[in-house]
Amino acid sequence: MRSITQPGVPVSDRIQWVEARGRAFSFTMEQGLPLLEAAHRGFAAHGFAGGVLDIRGGALGPFAYVMPALSKTPDHAAFYSETYRPAGVTHLTTATMTLGVRDGAPFFHCHALWTEEGGRNGGGHILPEETIVAESFDVEAFGLDGAIFAAEPDPETGFKLFGPVAAAPRAARTDRRAFALRLRPNQDFAGCLEDFCHAQGISSARIRGGVGSTIGARFESGVVVEPFATELTIAAGAIAPGGDGLEATLDVALVDYTGALAQGRLVRGDNPVLMTMELVLEVAA
Repeated sequence: MRSITQPGVPVSDRIQWVEARGRAFSFTMEQGLPLLEAAHRGFAAHGFAGGVLDIRGGALGPFAYVMPALSKTPDHAAFYSETYRPAGVTHLTTATMTLGVRDGAPFFHCHALWTEEGGRNGGGHILPEETIVAESFDVEAFGLDGAIFAAEPDPETGFKLFGPVAAAPRAARTDRRAFALRLRPNQDFAGCLEDFCHAQGISSARIRGGVGSTIGARFESGVVVEPFATELTIAAGAIAPGGDGLEATLDVALVDYTGALAQGRLVRGDNPVLMTMELVLEVAA
C-alpha cells in the first residue's frame, strides 16, 4: 500500500476516537454572517457545541480558500497553497464541515467542491475567517454530546489538527449512539473503519461529515489520482455487512495539488490516509 513518510514519529494509537451521543437535524446558514458564525449559531440553537455538516449547495461571497500543495520545507510531508479569493459569489456543489474548537473558540475544518462566478470549477479547504454566507441556504447537521473535535498539535504530521476529545455533556436532546473519529496517516481508509466497527461490535453505521486527505486516490470506476496530496470530502458513506465481512462504501470528491478534481467511490484496500480523516459514525446496529 502507498505510504508517505511524515516528519514526526508515528503515534501508537492509529485511531483517535470518543464515543458520544448525537442527533441529526437541519438548519439554515444565515445570509450575511461569516460562515463560521452561521455554523456555530445553527448548532448552538439545537444545544450542541459542535459536530459535523453535510452541505449539498450554498452561496458564499466573499470567499477564501487554499488547496493542497507540495511542502517547501521538510517540516511537513505536504502543505497548503497560497490563499485564493474568487470574485463574486461562489456556489458550493458538495462539502463537509467539522465544527469544533481551536484555541478555546469555535472553529471549523471544511473541504468542498464548487463553481465560481464565471463557471470555473474548483475545490479545496475553505478559510473560516474570510468566508461569508452570500445567500441563506439549508444544511444537514449531526450534533455531538459528550465529545467535540479540538485542534491540537500533532507531532506526527507537524500540523495542528482536529481530533475528537471527551467533553462534558450539555444535556442536548440526542437519539443515536455515535463515535467521533480521527484516522491517522498511512492506513487504508475503508479497512480502518471496517476494523474499528468490528472491534466495537458495530454491524451497521452511517458516516456523517468526513473531512481529510488520502495519498492520491483509486476509484472503483478505474479513475486513478496520482498526485499524492489531496483534500477530500465524503459525499456519502456507510459501513454494512457484505460478502467480505463488514464493508465500507465511500463516495468522495477531492482536489489534488495540481488543481484537478475527481469524484466517485473509493476502492477498498487501496486508499491510505495522507494527513488525517475526521468523521462521525452514526451507529445503526
